[in-house]
Amino acid sequence: MANLSKRTSLNVAGKYYVDFTCICCGICTLIAPLNFFINLNEEYGYICKQPETKEEIKAIEEAIQNCPVEAIGSDGEEL
Repeated sequence: MANLSKRTSLNVAGKYYVDFTCICCGICTLIAPLNFFINLNEEYGYICKQPETKEEIKAIEEAIQNCPVEAIGSDGEEL
């Protein structure tokens, strides 16, 4: 499970985030390309945009379920 205290600094503020356990596999960007971005220099992904629609929330939740290292969290601060 993702750890809020290990949240990467590139995540935009909000409920969803990626932590430092990310292995840069890219699954999240395939599932929710509007909300995730991979920083190849730092070798981790991050939330570049918090969801604004039900469809985006559904996509992020699917990415959470498919993350092989459980690096995506949903217990960040609400906007």
